[in-house]
Amino acid sequence: MIREIKTEKLPIKMWVEDIEQGALEQARNLANFPFAVRHVALMPDCHQGFGMPIGGVMATKGVIVPNAVGVDIGCGMCALQTSLEDIKRDELKQLLAGIRSMVPLGHRHHKKSQDPRRMPPVEGRGPIPVVMREYKSATRQLGTLGGGNHFIEIQKGSDGRIWIMVHSGSRNIGKQVADHYNRLAVKLNQEWGSPVPRSHQLAYLPLDSREGKQYISEMNYCIEFAYASRKLMMDNTVGVFRSFFGSELKIAPVINIAHNYAAVEEHFGMELVVHRKGATKADKDTTGIIPGSQGANSYIVKGKGNKESFNSCSHGAGRTMGRKEAIRSLDLREEVRKLEEKGIVHAIRSQRDLEEASSAYKDISKVMALQSDLVEVLVELKPLAVIKG
Repeated sequence: MIREIKTEKLPIKMWVEDIEQGALEQARNLANFPFAVRHVALMPDCHQGFGMPIGGVMATKGVIVPNAVGVDIGCGMCALQTSLEDIKRDELKQLLAGIRSMVPLGHRHHKKSQDPRRMPPVEGRGPIPVVMREYKSATRQLGTLGGGNHFIEIQKGSDGRIWIMVHSGSRNIGKQVADHYNRLAVKLNQEWGSPVPRSHQLAYLPLDSREGKQYISEMNYCIEFAYASRKLMMDNTVGVFRSFFGSELKIAPVINIAHNYAAVEEHFGMELVVHRKGATKADKDTTGIIPGSQGANSYIVKGKGNKESFNSCSHGAGRTMGRKEAIRSLDLREEVRKLEEKGIVHAIRSQRDLEEASSAYKDISKVMALQSDLVEVLVELKPLAVIKG
């Protein structure tokens, strides 16, 4: 931990050095949230979000906060090790073309519904009205990458092996669930005369309420859907690899971890709802994934179970500037030059693509150094080729 702020109702424990004023103000709101417990934890990739800073961790008693989970419920990472030890540049380009033919990018969906056995089951969950409304369209969004900072990357590990990594979320079904229950929470909080100012964007639902129970059921479905979607993309990507390198290609089990969710966990002798928004679980039993920006290294890590972080760590490098600012201020030629100097087959083609340039993100090596008490690095992964949504 770098420092601690003790001016609010609860302490704010920080693993971040430089934090923008907006994110710090949101952290103060969390520290004064009437249902928050013990302290608030800020990871080294922390930056401003909606209501709760991305890279923030908050534990509550008795309530759940949709905005503290975020819009892209269940967004997270998958990674796997292959038996390959090297890939030539021309092979990388062919692999990317093959992956693009299998995985719809950006706003594109599959033309047909995917195998329903790939979808998480809906039975036995109780009422999940938003999921059921969006289910049919979700069958075509399953296994699609989406846009923003989502990616498929081919990497070379410090273990001498080639790795595949996928970053994606719950697509529109997650957004619809998030928006529906945040609006509902705002409405109910107004009716109850909530002590939490609406401007804080921290409307809550009691765990024992009908609305709270339904949100948890729908949130958990979205978490499962996001993983199922990443798994389908990973399987399709491995299929492309096998078409190039043969069926003898061996792959290790998939590592999966989410970074936008809430879960009931035991901490400090209490059963609490731990909200991780742009943060991942890092207990001693968890193998995690911390990606860098496009052009920067990523890491397979083992959690250290630091109780002061609620057994959490960062979910990535974290932005230093917003998307619009990056597009407006960064130099296209310079960003392309940096990537090509490293020999990376990259995804920057136009000024608009600069929203995901490396210079829009923090230095991942510094981020990792700040959380050395949270995780142990198992494998460092150097990017070779990347597909962006």
